[in-house]
Amino acid sequence: MSLNWPDLVRRSLAGEVLSREEGLAILHLPDEDVLTALQAAFEVRKVTFGKRVKVCILQNARSGMCPEDCNYCSQSSVSDATIDKYGLMSKEQLVDGAKRAHEAGATRYCMVTSGRGPEDEEIAHFCDVTREIRSKYSLEICVCLGILSQEQARRLKDSGVGWINHNLNTSKRYYDQMCTTHSYEDRVRTVENVRKAGLQTCSGGIVGMGETDEDILDLALACREMKMDSIPVNFLHPIKGTPMEAFKFFTPMRCLKVLVLFRLLNPTSEIRAAGGREVNLRSLQALGLYAANSLFIEGYLTTPGQDAQDAYRMIEDLGFEVEPVPFAAPQPAERA
Repeated sequence: MSLNWPDLVRRSLAGEVLSREEGLAILHLPDEDVLTALQAAFEVRKVTFGKRVKVCILQNARSGMCPEDCNYCSQSSVSDATIDKYGLMSKEQLVDGAKRAHEAGATRYCMVTSGRGPEDEEIAHFCDVTREIRSKYSLEICVCLGILSQEQARRLKDSGVGWINHNLNTSKRYYDQMCTTHSYEDRVRTVENVRKAGLQTCSGGIVGMGETDEDILDLALACREMKMDSIPVNFLHPIKGTPMEAFKFFTPMRCLKVLVLFRLLNPTSEIRAAGGREVNLRSLQALGLYAANSLFIEGYLTTPGQDAQDAYRMIEDLGFEVEPVPFAAPQPAERA
């Protein structure tokens, strides 16, 4: 179908949802029309985010040894990938990671653990770590700890955590094709618990895992329906030793169409060009920022990524600017 881009921009900014036919048409665009689509996405992006880019850094706080069977993940029970494996990092290690994020100019520091979900003592650990970080550095704090109860989420919020990441990962229809040890509904429930606890939701997914265009559209629509505050869009990075090791990378043009779809369906949400952007978007990474307003630097959980210097040069060359942290770090209490 023919797309009326000015009308799509107007309707997106007015909070109207695109039709399924329009969403699929974006994913089916001829490559020569992608620049027009990116310009439309940018018209929507700039209303809320201008030319700002939020820079985030990940810290793998516990690596490998996960009992879940997510087929895409190098840390899962069905993976033979060669990765570093270690237990939960100490407070000192995680605070040192925050120091590195601060020195690298990041806005958000994201601590991630492998596993199904945290024990209460692990919640206490991250609460303690967060209070220490917030006393020293101007950083937004996000944690990704797996399946959470509302009470666990509330404890994290009280310590100063602002965001919880728990991706939907794919559509409800396709979910059991990539994971059987927990369900799509488990993930939805965690996102709801995060919201009820008063935290910001960070939840998106991964494309390139063999899903259909209908699945990609359903994921983007689910993010809209659940009013996700922050939406990471990951592109599968097939890792040797995982069940998806033979999957092919998306083309850069395909990635850009996906980002346009997510932006037009989620006009006021943070859209993050997340894992796999370097190996899927390749030389067109900068163009992704016309739709996305955020990215990770300095690598992912078990794979490398763009270093800070190159990322900042890319942002500057595009005529964009790094988003500053919107608050000052709390000061430690004075000693009597």
